[in-house]
Amino acid sequence: MLHPAGPAAQTIADLWWIMLASGVAIFALVMALLFAALYRRANASAHGEDESGTSVWLWGLGLGFPLATLSALTVYGLVIGERLLPRETHDLVTVQAEARQWAWTFRYDDAGAPVTEGVLHIPAGRPVNVEITSADVIHSFWVPRLAGKLDAIPGHINVLRIEAAQPGTYAGQSAEFSGLGYREDVFTVQAHDAASWAIFLAEGTP
Repeated sequence: MLHPAGPAAQTIADLWWIMLASGVAIFALVMALLFAALYRRANASAHGEDESGTSVWLWGLGLGFPLATLSALTVYGLVIGERLLPRETHDLVTVQAEARQWAWTFRYDDAGAPVTEGVLHIPAGRPVNVEITSADVIHSFWVPRLAGKLDAIPGHINVLRIEAAQPGTYAGQSAEFSGLGYREDVFTVQAHDAASWAIFLAEGTP
C-alpha cells in the first residue's frame, strides 16, 4: 500500500502519510502540553503561584488544535474520496470479477478475451473498471499497489477503478473474512504493455 504503482493507490498512500503526520503532531502537542501543565503545577504549588493560566493552554491548544486538525483532515478525506469515484473516460476498460470460496474468476468485455481464473489481465496506463460480485459469501477485492479495496457481495455489483502505471505483476487478495481458508483467497493482476495486451485479447495468452 505504501509502494503505489497507480494513481488511485498513490492518492491513498498520500492520504495515509498525511493522516499519520497529523496524528503524530496532535499526539506530540498534547503530550507536550500535559508535561508542561504538570511541570507548571508542581512549580506553582512549590512557590505558591497562581495556576489559572494553565487552563488556557490546555483548552486552547490541547483541545482547539486537535479539533482544527481533525476537521481539516475530514474535509481533505472527503475531497480525496470524491476523486477516487469511477468516472467515464475515453480509454476505459471494463472487466468483471467474481469471487467464490476460494478463487476469483475474471471476464472481459472484449469478445475475444478468454475467461481467466486467478489472474486478472489489464492494460498498463489505462483506467480499468472492475465490476465486483460474489457467487457465495461476502469477499473483498484488494490490490494494494493499484487501488483501495471493495466488497464482493452476492447478487450485487460494486465498481472499483484501478490503474497500473507500468506493466508488471501485482498481488491481489480478499481482505474480508469469509470462512476458514480465506487467507488463501488470493489472485494476481497482470498489467500488459500495449503489444502484449493486444495479443491477450486476440489469442488469450499473456
